Amino acid sequence: MHVPDGFINAPVSVAAGAVAVGAVAVSLRGARRELDERTAPLAGLVAAFIFAVQMLNFPVAAGTSGHLLGGALAAILVGPYTAVLCVSVVLLMQGLLFADGGLTALGVNITVMACVTTVVAYAIFRGLAKVLPRGRRSVTAAAFTAALVSVPAAAAAFTLLYAVGGTTDVPLGKVATAMIGVHVLIGIGEAAITALTVGAVIAVRPDLVHGARGLTAPLKLRVGGELVDAPATPAPAPAAAGSHRKLWAAGLVTSLILAGFVSFYASTNPDGLEKVAHDKGFDKGEKEHDAADSPLADYGVKDISNTRLSGGLAGVIGVGVTVVAGSAVFWAVRRRRDGDGTESGPASTATDDVTAVTATSATSATSVTKPAENA
Repeated sequence: MHVPDGFINAPVSVAAGAVAVGAVAVSLRGARRELDERTAPLAGLVAAFIFAVQMLNFPVAAGTSGHLLGGALAAILVGPYTAVLCVSVVLLMQGLLFADGGLTALGVNITVMACVTTVVAYAIFRGLAKVLPRGRRSVTAAAFTAALVSVPAAAAAFTLLYAVGGTTDVPLGKVATAMIGVHVLIGIGEAAITALTVGAVIAVRPDLVHGARGLTAPLKLRVGGELVDAPATPAPAPAAAGSHRKLWAAGLVTSLILAGFVSFYASTNPDGLEKVAHDKGFDKGEKEHDAADSPLADYGVKDISNTRLSGGLAGVIGVGVTVVAGSAVFWAVRRRRDGDGTESGPASTATDDVTAVTATSATSATSVTKPAENA
């Protein structure tokens, strides 16, 4: 759904840019409460992962494809404020290096793809989390639903901006129907990717999933036929740090493989916005990208004739640049938080206790329940 230059007129693009700047400023401040020494590196990785998966267009209808937007995924993994920054970093890298999404439309893209998706998805996710039973399956189900709704919501936001500042005269009702209709289908793919990714991370390190904090039911042990709360025995710090590094390395390798190799098999059909713009005729206002001569324009490396090699190398470069840029931003935010004395919320500590108990529960449960069984 990357909006190119020329779809939206200058006044509305400037207004959207002002909204985007304000949202990023608020997110920089809010992210201080979300990021710590564990989650800051994960946030940079989330940005790189979103970049990689956005290269994997999947078919959704005849002649149409879709790709991950990423707002829901990032919000659930690292928090809503940090999510806006993650997607904004991705959009900035794509616009500057790969000529994907207009530079004058950067504010429009951040507003639609970073802000709207994040706000809508996280509101739905938190609402479902309050009514569903606490547990991994509920978190995954809530993530699926939130991601599903966030995509057509972004399509509706674009339609609203186009209604105010569209550069071509087309029937608004037809644009709205086509945009929202095709993006409901794209939302199914977004929901599947989001749920699978969130579920995979929860299975390994639930304490690193922002949306899962406080949602895990306390561990119980059976003592003398009664269930009691398990003792909160701290997990060994080196093991936790090692697990964190392994997760980060696995995520980075996965991102590189997706961008460098799996992207070969991505659909070449136009995405939802491109298809609707062509069918309804408002692509006539599109202008050439200011970075069209970039060495990495259109996700290929200039002067490399082999298409697969060129695209794969561009993807690997994109992942590398995004993880470095994202990590630098989130490291700076965390340093600022440490400098002004901001503390992370209490939910983090509670979740750490649950995770620590889980690491030692098997042995404790065995030692407590075996005598009861023998008796």
